[in-house]
Amino acid sequence: MIIGRESATKLVRQALSDNSATVLLGPRQIGKTTLARALAAEHQDSVFLDLEQAADLRKLQDASAFLLSTAGKLTVIDEVHRAPNLFADLRVLIDERRRAGQRTAQFLLLGSASLDLIRQSAESLAGRVTYVELPPIGPDEAHDANISINQLWLRGGFPDSLLANDDAGSLRWRTNFIRSYLERDVPMFAPRMPTAMIGRLWTMLAHGQGTLLNASRLAQALAVTSPMVGRYIDLLDDLLLVRRLQPWSGNLTKRLVRAPKIYVRDAGLVHGLLEIETLEQLLGHPVAGASWEGLVIEAMIDAAGPRAFPSFYRTADGAEIDLVIERAGKVAFAIEIKRSTAPKIEQGFYRGAQDIAAQRRIVVYPGSESYPARDGVEVLPLREAIAAVSGSCAALKPAV
Repeated sequence: MIIGRESATKLVRQALSDNSATVLLGPRQIGKTTLARALAAEHQDSVFLDLEQAADLRKLQDASAFLLSTAGKLTVIDEVHRAPNLFADLRVLIDERRRAGQRTAQFLLLGSASLDLIRQSAESLAGRVTYVELPPIGPDEAHDANISINQLWLRGGFPDSLLANDDAGSLRWRTNFIRSYLERDVPMFAPRMPTAMIGRLWTMLAHGQGTLLNASRLAQALAVTSPMVGRYIDLLDDLLLVRRLQPWSGNLTKRLVRAPKIYVRDAGLVHGLLEIETLEQLLGHPVAGASWEGLVIEAMIDAAGPRAFPSFYRTADGAEIDLVIERAGKVAFAIEIKRSTAPKIEQGFYRGAQDIAAQRRIVVYPGSESYPARDGVEVLPLREAIAAVSGSCAALKPAV
C-alpha cells in the first residue's frame, strides 16, 4: 500500500511553481524520495540524482558542467547534504536559467537535516528558494488509507513502520531506524558527538515526553555539562526528530514559564525508544497521555501551516494551555489535549484562554462527537480539530 501525501505534494508543487529552487526537508525514510519521484514524473525529461549513489555523486564533482546539461529540466537532488559545496554553483546556474527564461521549477533538493540545509541554501540562494517540510503521516492521511488512529498512534507516521505486517514487525523497523540514525546519521552530521550519549538522551526525552526541558537534570544524569546537553538536543532538533515547543511570550504582566517543552516528534519513535510493542502495553504505560498529546500537537502544527507560530502557555499561578497557535499577529487557537473520552476541562485552561484572548478555544479528545463547553470552549474529535485549525488558518491573511 502507498499512502497518498496530497497535502504535502500540493505544497511542494506550489513551491516549484513559485520559485527557482525548493528544499524538501524531513527525516530519512519519511517519504521524501517517493514524493519527489512522483513530482518529477510530472515534468518532462526531469533529472533525478541520488547522492547516496557513488555514480551520481561523481557527476557533481564538476557540478557546473553537469548541471548546465540539465538546463530547462527539473533537477531533483536527493541527499543534497552530501554535496555541501553545491549551493554556490546553484546560485550561478539559477540566475543563468532565469535569464534564459526558466524562472521556476529548476531544482528540488531533498535533505534530512534542516539547520545545515537552511543555512547553506539561505546564504547562497536568498530570494531563490522555498522550504517545505514533509512530516510523518498524519491522522487524515491514515484515515483516508483506512488505518485506525490507534494504529497511527502506536506505530507512528513513518510509512514502513505504519504499514508493517504486525506490531512486532513495526517495532523491529523502528528499533532498526533508531540504531541506524545513531550509527550513521549522527556521525555524518556531528562527527564529534558520542553516539551512545545521544542515544541515552533520546531515550530520556521519550520518558519525559512533553515535560519542561531541564538541561541541568539531564546533564547530571548523563554526567556531562548543561551546554553539552543543549548541543545534543540541537542535533536531534536539526534532524527533525525532536521539537522544542517554546513558551508563549506575549506582552502580559503575569509570571510566565520560560523553559521550552520537549517532544520526540513521532509517537511511534517514542514507543520504539521505550520498547512499547502493542496498544495494550501503551495504554498501560505512564507515557500514554504525553504520547497522545505529542501526536495531537504535531497534527495541529501541521494543520496550521508554515506561517503559524506554535507555543504553549503556562503561568506560575496555574493557568495552562497545551498548544497556542498564532497567525497573522493574532492568537487564533488555544488548544487543550485530553486522552480521556470524558474530558474534564481544568479551570487553568479557561483562565489561560482568557489571558491571551484566544479567538477559538478547543479541547481535543479521542471521542467521536463534538459538543460545546462553557465560555465558548469547543470539545472536538481529533480530525474535526484538524479541520478547524486548517480551515481557520488558511483563511487568515498575513499581517501587513
